[in-house]
Amino acid sequence: MKTIFLFIYLVLGGILGGLASTMAGMASLATYPVLLSLGIPPIYANITNDAALIWAGIGSTASSINELKGHWQKLLFFACFSIFGSIIGCFLLIRFPSKTFEKIVPFCIAFSGIMVLLPKSKNFKKNSSKNKLVFKLIALLCIIITGLYTGYFGAAAGVLMLGILNLITDDKFLTVNAMKNVINALNNFVALIIYIFTAKVYWSAAIPLAIGVLFGSYLGPKAMCFIPIKVMKWTIAALTLCQAIYFGYTAYLK
Repeated sequence: MKTIFLFIYLVLGGILGGLASTMAGMASLATYPVLLSLGIPPIYANITNDAALIWAGIGSTASSINELKGHWQKLLFFACFSIFGSIIGCFLLIRFPSKTFEKIVPFCIAFSGIMVLLPKSKNFKKNSSKNKLVFKLIALLCIIITGLYTGYFGAAAGVLMLGILNLITDDKFLTVNAMKNVINALNNFVALIIYIFTAKVYWSAAIPLAIGVLFGSYLGPKAMCFIPIKVMKWTIAALTLCQAIYFGYTAYLK
């Protein structure tokens, strides 16, 4: 009986995580505390979380096929740079404890929330060819750094990627969000492959969590079609600020 309740608990946590992942890029707000509540050590909870969140990409992609039409080449281009950063982040996590990074995490999260609200920089991108080249290089560097952040720590990494893609592309918000979901899922998949050979994954928790994530991530993009974009952006920014305050408290005051 206890096993059944535990399974349901993890599935429900996964559903919330799937919704949070695809709608706001903040799956860890739901899934990470669920894993910690089971007594899983933080570093292994982070790794097990990656294993479950792969399915957020599968569910959200199936739900966002229309939004992704005509954008696959651009998506895969960005994904290559993000995955490169994620690989570096994974090995940094294995080599150095996440405590060395936790002090700057609140600022990264707060900055990502601000970026979601910023208008797209079309005028800058349409200037001289030199400006275009500089912009592209900065954009790709930001994507690599976000990938590194995803592989190393991961909290609100989806919001960070969402903010960057929102600034560097001219695509609609729903399309940008769909691209973010796929890129983050690929980052988590690569991270999982590395962790399988270098760390421990709690599969008994990851599997039911993944079931919930798959279901929630399919519903998330569907629900976003009925919510005004401005409302979504301000909600994401507000939730991001709350998460930044929480991580700031744990990093500096706890």
